[in-house]
This record gives sequence, structure tokens and C-alpha cells, in this order.
Amino acid sequence: MLTKPDGLRIWGLTGGIGAGKSQVARTWRALGIPVVDADQVSRDQMRAGGPAFAAVVAAFGPGIVAADGTIDRTALAGIVFRDPAQRQRLEALTHGEVLREVGRRLDVLAQAGCGLAVVEAALIVEAGLRNDLDGLVAVLAPVDDRVRRVVARDSMDESAVRARMAAQVTDAQRRATATIVLENEGDLDALRHKARAIAIGMVLEGGPTSSRGR
Repeated sequence: MLTKPDGLRIWGLTGGIGAGKSQVARTWRALGIPVVDADQVSRDQMRAGGPAFAAVVAAFGPGIVAADGTIDRTALAGIVFRDPAQRQRLEALTHGEVLREVGRRLDVLAQAGCGLAVVEAALIVEAGLRNDLDGLVAVLAPVDDRVRRVVARDSMDESAVRARMAAQVTDAQRRATATIVLENEGDLDALRHKARAIAIGMVLEGGPTSSRGR
């Protein structure tokens, strides 16, 4: 559960791997909308010395520790995206701490007088956080486009990318729970244009009224 500070409207931003969620977040930050990246919070907490590091290594073994002493995220992903039980094990170790840190950052924003903030996370729907938010924007894109982007960006095998997609909820599930759906079917400029249009609605009192971002 995500605790909502008084006076702060919180929107969620989600999307599957390669859909363009992070680009939307960058566009909103450039417009001055504070975005708390829950996925980055999770990565930070699994760094050496982070609050989740020791527990994750104890659970999944020293084989996930790279030569530099950090968690090898590729090795860890190879374990958790092959086995739903292992993925749930990792989430049980990390989600509580992640939510507490996200909540702390939202509190800081509220105390600074912000009226709107966005929580960016790939697993908003899976984690059951939708009811804690004032609205949810889901970024969707054709599967083949997503695969191509991630293979080029992360030098991953196509099979590994598709395994990660299979471990996430479907776009149909994201569409069903989203307040606004941003269809990322064009180029980067088109995505940014749609993101800016949605941002205009979000900063207005009460947020966007449309059920679909076009």
C-alpha cells in the first residue's frame, strides 16, 4: 500500500518493458512535474550496502554478485524471469522497502508545497497500487516494436526480452485499469507530443477527464 500525503495528487505511470514509459517520464520532468521512479528506487536498494542487498544475495546465492561486488542484474533476471515463484520471492524481499522510500519522497514533495507528483513503476498493476493513485497513465506499444527497442538498447537476446514481457501483466490488463492510455505507435517526437498533451491535463485541478490519451 502507498500512503498518500495530504494535499498531494498522485498519478501513476506504467508500461511494459520497451513501451516508452521512461521517455514519457523524462518529458514530464522537463516540464517540471516531479516523477518518483520506483524502479530506480528498487535498483538503489539492491546496490552494495543498500537495505535489500544482503537479503537478496542470501536468497539467491553468491552467483548473482558480480566481480565488482554489485548484484549482477542480468544474472538475477535470468533466475526470476524463468520462475514465477522466484520472482515473487524477490518482490517479497524488496517491495516493502521500495514503497516506504517512495512514500518518503512523496512526503518531501508534499511538504515542499507540490500539488502533483507522478510515481513511475513497471509493476503498478501487478503490485495492486492502482487504488492508491488519483489516476494512472499506461504507455502501450506493439510487442515487436518493444522487443526491437530493448534488444537494441540493452543488447539482450530476443528470447530474454520476451520472457520478461511474459512475466508482466498484459497490455489488455493495463488498458483495463488505466485512466489514460498512451499509444506509442509513432516516432519519439510523436510520443513526446502525446506526453505533453497528457501533462497539460494532469496539472489542471482534478487531472485529465479523457479516458484515452491520443
